[in-house]
Amino acid sequence: MSAETSYADWIAVDWGTSNLRAWAMSECGTVKDKLECDKGMSGLAQHEFEPTLIRVIEPWLGTAKTPIIACGMVGSRQGWAEAPYRSVPTTPLGDLSPVATTDARISMHILPGLKQTDSPNVMRGEETQIAGFLADNPDFDGVLCMPGTHTKWVHISAKEIVSFQTVMTGELFAILSKHSVLRHSAEAEGIDESAFIETVSATLSRPETLAAQLFQIRASHLLEGTENATSRAKLSGLLVGAELAAAKPYWLGQNIALVGHPRLNDLYAKALSAQGLDAAVHTGDDMTLKGLAAAYKELAP
Repeated sequence: MSAETSYADWIAVDWGTSNLRAWAMSECGTVKDKLECDKGMSGLAQHEFEPTLIRVIEPWLGTAKTPIIACGMVGSRQGWAEAPYRSVPTTPLGDLSPVATTDARISMHILPGLKQTDSPNVMRGEETQIAGFLADNPDFDGVLCMPGTHTKWVHISAKEIVSFQTVMTGELFAILSKHSVLRHSAEAEGIDESAFIETVSATLSRPETLAAQLFQIRASHLLEGTENATSRAKLSGLLVGAELAAAKPYWLGQNIALVGHPRLNDLYAKALSAQGLDAAVHTGDDMTLKGLAAAYKELAP
């Protein structure tokens, strides 16, 4: 490595609440190396972000200034530097926020999140996945379902995000399955897919029964010996069914694509298929990297 070069032409970073992921990238978009660690935003004070990043990416740095494009909670109010929200309707990518650094080897930029003032909502990180999706599907007109801790339903038209809705399905599942009375019934590795689909459809038809049906999971386990995998499937089905009921104005009669973790994509694809909807499936990590690459292209002269 000469004095004026670095191993990475630029570095892509996805810095979330719990984890930090980084990719050493070539100018043409090839991944040369990747790293992941548990140094997420929630465990760092503001002054710790730069040294933490440098420790992770230092093997990729030379003396040349290396551009870094980051997305996620690193740009939140509690992160390294706040990248202000942009209002929808808008394209997923906007002006990158430059961040002052003490290390002369890096040039740091953070992607802004998006906000919706009519029916208040925000997102950070998902806008980058949307940009990656649109890079591959520029003519898409419809709805993205982005399952996760906070699932997003996003209306896309003419390459713009028109509106979006957030549903806390993943977080509710984690709380109920680990910290409520249902933890005794829902501890399981697998899931009963038929019970999941049946419960989704029943809850979608009558979402007002959700609270009562939740305790019945525990009662059935105690009185009927329902297997944990079935109880876990019913808990998931209740929450996803209630989510589909709330998001019905988004998905009814629309083209739908899923962008998320393969396991969650599979569950949501099955739930939507039971309602007669076929959804294209895309891995969230792939879309994040493609979105960061699209942002780098806009930054590069």
